[in-house]
Amino acid sequence: MTLTTPKPAPCVAIIGGGPAGLMAAEVLARGGARVELYDAMPSVGRKFLLAGVGGMNITHSEAKPAFIARYGARQNKMTEWLADFDAEALRAWIHGLGIDTFVGTSGRVFPTDMKAAPLLRAWLKRLRELGVRIHTRHRWLGWNAEGALRISGPSGEQAVKAAATLLALGGASWARLGSDGAWVPLLQARGVAIAPLQASNCGFDVAAWSPFLQDKFAGAPLKNVSLCLAGESPRLGEFVLTATGIEGSLVYALSAAIRETINRHGRATVQLDLLPQTPLNKLQAALGKPRGSQSMAKHLHRQAGIDGVKAALLRELANKDAFNDPMQLARAIKVLPIELIRPRPLDEAISTAGGVPLEQLDAGLMLKALPGTFCAGEMLDWEAPTGGYLLTACFASGRRAAQGILGWLKQQAE
Repeated sequence: MTLTTPKPAPCVAIIGGGPAGLMAAEVLARGGARVELYDAMPSVGRKFLLAGVGGMNITHSEAKPAFIARYGARQNKMTEWLADFDAEALRAWIHGLGIDTFVGTSGRVFPTDMKAAPLLRAWLKRLRELGVRIHTRHRWLGWNAEGALRISGPSGEQAVKAAATLLALGGASWARLGSDGAWVPLLQARGVAIAPLQASNCGFDVAAWSPFLQDKFAGAPLKNVSLCLAGESPRLGEFVLTATGIEGSLVYALSAAIRETINRHGRATVQLDLLPQTPLNKLQAALGKPRGSQSMAKHLHRQAGIDGVKAALLRELANKDAFNDPMQLARAIKVLPIELIRPRPLDEAISTAGGVPLEQLDAGLMLKALPGTFCAGEMLDWEAPTGGYLLTACFASGRRAAQGILGWLKQQAE
């Protein structure tokens, strides 16, 4: 009797140990692949851990149509990804790691302890048990003449031959955590078109604030306000005045539209409502009351609750004549224009837009120009606001790519 030696499991190399790469590693290992994961940093999941500082917002609980709409121009593609792994599936997966979650008042979903580290520790333990091998301090340098992966590690450079490769290298924000965009020229040299990387979920600069506003109010939050581009629906929330402009959650929600307006016109004007809960006519009536010997600052405080950073910003941006006309002043409070001239530098952004266009990939996220090479995560050309949408899509793309790899390996073996 002739005994046949079982075929070894195919080796899949994953470059990048963020949420997309780690999720792909789990799916691949469960699918029977031998997984070797390489990350340039001393440990994996560094940006994931940083995102958890102050509260790990893992996903969002809003209804699926509204959730999908957060991905803007890419929502049709995200519908495909999230069909396999949506917010509810992500929560169930987290619960499977022994981590409970809860929905906050804003609809955002958090681990019960609000921390990322316990989740990551439990996940890495699962991956080790599945046989995933993780190589830290190993940087991908491209391919050699034979098509093997060039990996530089503590012991020097090695050539890694893999049955398939997943690139999950992140965008180009937070370079100190590993997302440095160094992969762009490597893919371009192989004929892969790359959409320019741009800041997303970022702050923006104004031409200049007055020294008074900078000195007294840089870092001050503007709460219970609304913001919009002209002609768009306003969004409620809060943001922060910075020494050079504005940033914060409300600004991040509009960052894609603001950035694209600046790209087209060289600047963008957002309209700030300092009192979104107060109708214009009611505000006009309040400000129209006689103020007698009271200063305008005192009048604004008593009649409208405008003081502190809101009063300072109103003084900074409103027409000076408005302070002599209650009707005009009320209109300024309701529609205060802030002219923005540029996004903050890419490395300050929470995430990036641009990257590998989705049109360069097949349905399984394999590069059409490089059969056997797949991409996932933030290095792909899509973007979303903060609130759990970024992480959810990164996880979903990692699963999608891993399923694509397993299907492709099966085809190659037939």
